[in-house]
Amino acid sequence: MDQNKKTILKSFSPIKVLIPVLLGLGATAWIFIKDDRVNELKGIAQANVWWLMAALVVLVIRDAGYMYRIRSLTDKYLTWRNSVDVIMLWEFASAITPSVVGGTTIATIILNKEGIPLGKSLAYVMLTAVLDNMFFIVAAPIALLLTQGQVFPTFNLDPADMAKLQSAFYISYGLIAVYTFVMIYALFVRPRAFKWLLLKATSLGFLRKWRVQAFQHGNEIIWASEQLKGKDFNYWARAIISTVFVWSARYFLLNCLIAAFVEVGFAEHLLILSRNLIFWIVMLIAITPGGAGIVEMAFPSFFGLFLGPFSGIVVVLYRLITYYPYLILGSIFLPRWIAKVFGRQHKEQEELASRYKN
Repeated sequence: MDQNKKTILKSFSPIKVLIPVLLGLGATAWIFIKDDRVNELKGIAQANVWWLMAALVVLVIRDAGYMYRIRSLTDKYLTWRNSVDVIMLWEFASAITPSVVGGTTIATIILNKEGIPLGKSLAYVMLTAVLDNMFFIVAAPIALLLTQGQVFPTFNLDPADMAKLQSAFYISYGLIAVYTFVMIYALFVRPRAFKWLLLKATSLGFLRKWRVQAFQHGNEIIWASEQLKGKDFNYWARAIISTVFVWSARYFLLNCLIAAFVEVGFAEHLLILSRNLIFWIVMLIAITPGGAGIVEMAFPSFFGLFLGPFSGIVVVLYRLITYYPYLILGSIFLPRWIAKVFGRQHKEQEELASRYKN
């Protein structure tokens, strides 16, 4: 069996799908059971249907934005149909891996199996990571400035817990910033110097065991850097604008869900967007697959002030709309995609062997 096929099947194994489902459902159940709030689920009947529909529309628009971005980054090599496969499987991979890891390795294989050379596949995946992280790096200070400190939650938090939360944010933000600027240096400034630094670092003592991986990663950076040279202004403009668009849509979806249960003014919409940004920067260091369990537990502290008794309902709806569907869709798309790309590869190998024999 093709090694990439083994990697994909191992990464998407049923147990890896089951773990985040159990964590998420367990945390959700705990939210309602611990304070005897099961009856609050009846509150869903009070939801504004139009805002719920708006949330679904925003979700579709967001995914369409992701598809446009990956198609644009590949200079339209991917068709719209192939872009759907790539994004659904990428989201699936992200849902079953810890947020700090993400689905980047699998995404590289997916793009490569869609016919994009490995160097370009690496470049596109690394570029999306840099673009996404730059959005956080730029948007977070703006959110802090606009909200004048209100962006950090105080609902149901004592001063010690609030201090821990703020520390988690600054640690996560700092790690994102360091990683992103190192990647920018490696991809766009001195890729060969970056490889040299990796090899130099892994020539010391206990780090020697990672020398082979450092050599491989250094080569990958050089390949990716070469693929991104010479891109014009329009290419970068589309990449940046589409990134801002998809993340803005991703955050605004929660605004729609909150507005479905309570009245939300313009200033409150801005505060929810800002707090959602801070929330997900903190969640980026979550160690569970897709942040399962941790998201459900932290959500009421961040947004309970707006929602009151509807907090539990909204966190359930939020995860039902933004998380669990990708586990289901990924399970549907995966076997079809594997049959398509590996069947095509097998056919090409047979045709090549036939030509060689003749």
